[in-house]
This record gives sequence, C-alpha cells and structure tokens, in this order.
Amino acid sequence: MSNTTQTINEQDQKSVTNKRYLPLLLLNYCFLFIGSLSSSLLSKYYFNHKGSSRWVSTWVQSAGFPLLIIPIVVPYYLFKSTQRKPFTGFTPKILALSIFIGFMLGVNNLLFSWGNSYLPVSTSSLLLSSQLVFNLILSVIIVKQKITFMNLNCVILLTLSSVLLALESSNDQPHDVTKTKYFIGYLATIGAGLLFALYLPIIEMVYKKVYCYAMVMEMQMVMEVAATVLASIGMVFDGGFTEMKREGYQVFDKGEKVYWATVVSNVVSWQLCFMGTAGMVFLTCSLTGGICMTALLMMNVVGGVVVYKEEFGGVKVVSTVMCGWGFCSYVYGMYVKNKMMKDRDDDDGGGGHDSDDKNVGSYNPIEMTQIVNSSSSSPLHHLGV
Repeated sequence: MSNTTQTINEQDQKSVTNKRYLPLLLLNYCFLFIGSLSSSLLSKYYFNHKGSSRWVSTWVQSAGFPLLIIPIVVPYYLFKSTQRKPFTGFTPKILALSIFIGFMLGVNNLLFSWGNSYLPVSTSSLLLSSQLVFNLILSVIIVKQKITFMNLNCVILLTLSSVLLALESSNDQPHDVTKTKYFIGYLATIGAGLLFALYLPIIEMVYKKVYCYAMVMEMQMVMEVAATVLASIGMVFDGGFTEMKREGYQVFDKGEKVYWATVVSNVVSWQLCFMGTAGMVFLTCSLTGGICMTALLMMNVVGGVVVYKEEFGGVKVVSTVMCGWGFCSYVYGMYVKNKMMKDRDDDDGGGGHDSDDKNVGSYNPIEMTQIVNSSSSSPLHHLGV
C-alpha cells in the first residue's frame, strides 16, 4: 500500500462536505431516537404484565438481526449504487473482533434486562447516563479522544445528574420490589452502562478499518448473531423456547396475542436502536454517539412518566434538566467549532482537519474513496449508497 493510500485510510472517513452525509446522519439519529424510546418502554411493558424471563428480554434485543439484510443488500442488488458485494472485505481479524464484541454486547443486554426488571424506566434511563463518564475515559485510552472543555462539561453535568438521582433512589423503589432486588437492579444497570461505554470506543476503533456504511451494518449483523447465540443458550438453560410459549399463553396477563406483539415490537425497536448506534459511531465518533444516546435517555424518562405514571419529583426534574443542559451545551459547542473550522478553511483555501470530532473536515471524500477502492463506480461508495 502506498504512503498516500495509507494516509488517506488513516484520515476520517466522513465529512460535512458530502451531500449525503447529513441525511444519513439524521436518518441514523432518527433510528436511535425511535429505537431507544420504544425499546425501553416495551421492555418495561413486558415485565409490568408478568413477563418474568430476563433471557427472553435479552434475546429480543438481538434476535432481529435478519432485518439488517435490508441496508446490506439493497444498495447492491436493488439500487445498483455500488459494485461491492455484501460481506466482501471481511478479514479474519475483523470477523473475530465482531464475534467477540457481539458476545460482549450479549452480556450487556442481559445486564440491561436484569436492571430493567427491577427499576422504573425513568430511574434506569437516568442511571444509564452514567456510562458517559466511562465512555470519555475509555475513549481517551482506546481511540486517543482529546478532552476539551466542551465534552468535559457535558460529561460532568450528565454524571452529576446520575449521582443526584442515586442519592435519592430509595424514594423511587417500587412497592413490589425488595431492597435487595432494587440494589441488584441498580448495580446491573450501572454495569450495563460501563460495558456499553467500553463497547462504543472499541467499535469506533474497529470502524477505522471500514470505509463503507454497508460494511458497518454487516459487522453489526455478525455482532447481533453472536449476541443472539449467547441469549439462546441462556434461554435453553432457562426452559427453552417452549417456556417462552407457555409464558405467552398462561402467564402474560394481557393475553397471548399481545404477548407476541410485544415480543415482535421489541425485536424491531432494538434493531433500530442498534442500527442508529452503529451509524452514529461510524459517522461521528464514540463520544459524540454516547452523548447523543445519553441525551435521548431524557425522552425515556419522560416516556416512563407519561406511559407508566412513574413519579417525577424534584430530583428527577433537576436530573433531567442537567441532562438537557449538558447535551445542548455540547451541540452548541460542536456548531461553533464546525463554523470556525469552515471559516478557517475558506480563508486558507481548504485542508483543515480536526481529529477531535470526525465530522469536521474539508478533505474530498470522493477522492478518498476512489483511492481506497478503485473498483467502485460510485463516488459515494464509502456510504454504501
């Protein structure tokens, strides 16, 4: 590989100068928004109506991986927008990493299910925002993320909101949950946040070897398959899928039809959530993706209050406001920074690049793609469209 090609491969693979970058970014954020809110509410709905298997709740989070076939094959077979065949370009190392990350994601899904079975949606969502401080630390270590006042301020505000909630958590304990179970749910949710914080910079590091959005979805599918295998093994030891059928027929208090509708809806909503997560990390960076996901947790808090009539006292109000304040300050800081970079590039005639946020840059993504893969006939091949 020539030095020029290597340099281009090391550069960020996304750019605001690409006309299709922003629509794809917004689409992924919409997936993340819809998936995050609906999956949290539907997961709690399952437990609220006498669903009891945490393995079922874990399994539905990844079992929808066949849905990823759509963004993988449509660009090649239907739109003919790329000559790259699906699942080509996978190296044994990338495949092994995808499987390993998938198993890690499966454990994270189990911890989330465990916490969600004991905690109110609003409490669980605010606790999960604690993952952001872990995300910042791990991003600095793994992907050399630069610490700036913008991201540090956001992380501090979101972390303080979680600490504030933790100090008042005893007032939010459901009546049918013992202190021991509540404590287990609390620790499981914090563990899920920590593991997810590790997951984000790891996949960002892996995505540096990826130049195509479709390939990101392919890797995501491999991860989901591995997570599903782990959850399926757990389900077998927990009674298998026959127990799942019995639960829908005899245990779930809304009836069998509503049970299966809940399961299917969970499967779809979780896939939207994970698709949005992968897309956000690929198109921006793990820290930006983590901040966007944390900000969406505010909507989960509101959703829990509106749908399940959960208490929304002064502590949750302050915590939610702090989450919103931190996210808005980060978004505004990114806007100002991008504007300054564009103005500087206009004055200098282009060429500026900022390694802190991957969506800032003025290099030509078309030329980069043609050098990386000269067989591609689409100048937007790296977006898979």
